[in-house]
Amino acid sequence: MAKKILFLVGDFVEDYEVMVPFQLLSAVGYETVAVCPDKKAGEFVRTAVHDFEGDQTYSEKPGHNFTLNGTFDEIDETEFDALVIPGGRAPEYIRLNPRVLDIVRHFANANKPIAAICHGAQVLAAADVLKGKKCSAYPAVGPTVNAAGGTYMDIAVTDAYVDGNLVSAPAWPAHPAWMAKFMEVLGAKIEL
Repeated sequence: MAKKILFLVGDFVEDYEVMVPFQLLSAVGYETVAVCPDKKAGEFVRTAVHDFEGDQTYSEKPGHNFTLNGTFDEIDETEFDALVIPGGRAPEYIRLNPRVLDIVRHFANANKPIAAICHGAQVLAAADVLKGKKCSAYPAVGPTVNAAGGTYMDIAVTDAYVDGNLVSAPAWPAHPAWMAKFMEVLGAKIEL
């Protein structure tokens, strides 16, 4: 039976950070379910494309509509083996939802694999699961990681960091490293 992976998303989630891992993990055989507070399966979230073009921070452009395949109010987190929290704008407001925080705490307390990228660490901080953990994130989220009792890992934008069950990365250019390390934590055996 395939492992089930839950994605927590919201409107203006970063386009690449939801679509690429969702499709990749599905392609290699995991059962992936994406949910958003106050939305049902078949509805969609709007995404935003964040790009690095030499400005002081990322630029933001309209992305795609990403169709949800799960209903938030029907999710039983105990049925899932792992959690993915993409970045973008969504984490800044889905972290205000108490049920989102309960879901995140379940995965952390059960020591199930968690993959967070970019601003996804905002949700981890709000759920109070970063104490004593090392976590990468978009640099502007570094102070949030530290304030939540974690240690912000300032790594290359193409790299990922593993601390036990937590796999984190600064932004979508890290997808190859982030997904490879996450699948390793999931117990996948990749042979080339």
